[in-house]
Amino acid sequence: MTIKLNSNALPRREFLVATATAMAATAALTKSLPAADSSDSTRVPLGLDGHSLRGMKWKAAQQIEFAAQQRLDAVLLNSLDYFESLDESHLLKLKELANQHEMRIYVGAGGICQNAAKFNDKWGNAQEMLATGIRVASSVGSPVVNVRIGSIADRFLDGGIQPRIDEAVRVLKASSKRAQDAGVKFGFENHAADLRSEELLELIEAVGTDVCGVMLDPGNGLWAMEDPMAHLQALAPHVVCNSLRDYMIWESPEGATFQWTAVGDGLMDVPAYVKTLAKSNPGMPIFVESISNSARPIPFLTEEHWEGYPNLKAKSIVDFLALCRRGHEIGVDEPAEGVDAKKFDQQHQRGEFLKSIEYLRANCRAGLRSNAEKVVEP
Repeated sequence: MTIKLNSNALPRREFLVATATAMAATAALTKSLPAADSSDSTRVPLGLDGHSLRGMKWKAAQQIEFAAQQRLDAVLLNSLDYFESLDESHLLKLKELANQHEMRIYVGAGGICQNAAKFNDKWGNAQEMLATGIRVASSVGSPVVNVRIGSIADRFLDGGIQPRIDEAVRVLKASSKRAQDAGVKFGFENHAADLRSEELLELIEAVGTDVCGVMLDPGNGLWAMEDPMAHLQALAPHVVCNSLRDYMIWESPEGATFQWTAVGDGLMDVPAYVKTLAKSNPGMPIFVESISNSARPIPFLTEEHWEGYPNLKAKSIVDFLALCRRGHEIGVDEPAEGVDAKKFDQQHQRGEFLKSIEYLRANCRAGLRSNAEKVVEP
């Protein structure tokens, strides 16, 4: 497959630099892996976040089968939409399928704030959706049900992010007993730059850390102007679930621009990140959510951007600014002429995910089992 860079997505003067960078990254792909020893207690369980393969449109069973083919230890289905049915019989079949492959299922319900910029009422109101999420988690054996507010857009609504935090706390408190009775803990996600670490800590402490922890996403921490390593240090004691991807960020005229990358292709000290995360919650899988090939702006040099962060002080983003200076611009891959865009996206996503788990196995003692000798598409 031929891949070409989208020169329209880059300043012309930097196109050749980005091209060389992309070629170097491709050449660095790991060719082989050591076998993992499941008896080695120092290894970290490794999992698939289903959003890594979003272009496939796979449902839960297909996600589980693919994860099994990759000899993974868990799968994260971070939305109720992954389930073809929410009937108890279907959920128990999925649990049995995962058990057959010696895998665990983790689940998420979605946004629980009806006062967010966008709220999906497909599963009823926030309380009803959360009750469904708890039931699903309990049925498939998930120790958590992940929830969130929404996106960066919620920071710019009337009153800012605080009314959304208050609403999330209200909904979660009302469902705390139901979750505790089911043996399920809430994993609150920092999603699409809606929350910074200090705000997430405020939220889970208000709900109660006995029933609510953090669903940690370093990519979204970066989007909220935090160095993901500092973000991890602040939240590590409370992490109950996670999704991992790497990142590249660089300075731009309006502030900064970033792209998420395959694990090992960006600025993250991945071994240190994984070691810290594993120490915070021994036995918790590291879920790979590889999202890449899309540049996003963080226009912190504009007045409009700071309307979403009225109380944030300059000293709070010093680590983030230093990170911006460390990075360099990278390009966007496009399908070659005549290649179907949908198939290109699917192949690109699959490739980024496989590259990520290869890196984690080779460099971070991740994965309790050896990699599959031969991979067959489900």
